[in-house]
Amino acid sequence: MPESESERLKRLRQKQLADRDPLIKQRQFQRNSVIKEKRMRKPFSFKKAWGDIPHSIRMPFYGLLIGVLVIVILPGFWRSPYAIFAGAGFTLLLIIFGFITGNSLDLRDNIRKHIK
Repeated sequence: MPESESERLKRLRQKQLADRDPLIKQRQFQRNSVIKEKRMRKPFSFKKAWGDIPHSIRMPFYGLLIGVLVIVILPGFWRSPYAIFAGAGFTLLLIIFGFITGNSLDLRDNIRKHIK
């Protein structure tokens, strides 16, 4: 019994000495800085940056682009003073539809993330 108690006390003392080691924080800081430097060395990718933007922002942007294209093309096909207003209304509908679709895609991604 006394031997096991003395072993336990030795292990406890070693643990306490290791916890007070001033170099532990320095080693941890160096490790974290090396990880950050490796992360910074990676080349910038527009594809990855665009992929990090939530769907609720990307999808209305797609709707805006398509809507602007409609505003530009529609007056060529439909000779009317209301063609631009109809195109603007269609653009607004596409933006709203894109926002709703983007939110549903973000919700789907969140559900998938939390299921794992």
